Amino acid sequence: MIWKCRDKEIEYESKTLIMGIINLTPDSFSDGGKYKGEKAVKHALELEKDGADILDLGAQSTRPGYTEISPEEEWARLGGVLSELRQKTSLPISVDTYFPFVAKKALENGADIINDISGIITAEKAEIIKSSGAGWVITHNGSGGADEVKAFFEEALEKCKRLGVNENQLCFDMGIGFGKSYEQNLELIANVKKYKPSGTPLLLGTSRKRVIGEASRQAVPEKRVFGNIAADTAAILGGTDIIRIHDVKNEIQGVRTAEEIKKWIK
Repeated sequence: MIWKCRDKEIEYESKTLIMGIINLTPDSFSDGGKYKGEKAVKHALELEKDGADILDLGAQSTRPGYTEISPEEEWARLGGVLSELRQKTSLPISVDTYFPFVAKKALENGADIINDISGIITAEKAEIIKSSGAGWVITHNGSGGADEVKAFFEEALEKCKRLGVNENQLCFDMGIGFGKSYEQNLELIANVKKYKPSGTPLLLGTSRKRVIGEASRQAVPEKRVFGNIAADTAAILGGTDIIRIHDVKNEIQGVRTAEEIKKWIK
């Protein structure tokens, strides 16, 4: 199966893809302020060396209780890093934004994918994706379990088609941690088969999140790697195609082992 992201044709299903996270925010819950400018570019290239298939740049924190910044400030944090990184890697680059202004600027400066956590599909966003040929990650944002997420994916797919976006440009994310209870998050990780859409890749983003901390009894986000591997494994066995993670170097072992086990499911 192919996910079309501008001139990149990203093959999925044959292997689990790893999306490496580069936070450019000063207030991220796990590594805020750690990476900016040259440090961010260097970190992204390290994630590539560690085995990332996609690099995901985010310049606005979406942790619980975050304070929204303006599109202009988000782009100011992001633009220089994106431009420099684009010159140094051929990997697909994803930009984590829900602002049309930032999405358009990012695509003009070398991004291949818009990772939109808002869950809101508008004609303006759809036109940006359609005209650029970019990939679009659409996230379920809000309370809900498997039935609600399934319905959202189906409705989102139909709306995108009506707005002229090709199905092979889309990727869906169940939105772990976005307005969901602890129980709903676990249900979604455990029951991917119940709501995974056919014909589009599915992305899981649990890396260092509160649900992993609660389940593993680990209060420090940077130390949740083993809890993350457990969640990644459950989701991969259920059919998740892309795993979005901070710690590529260590978690890749879990991802690769899980996909080998998956081959033996009958």
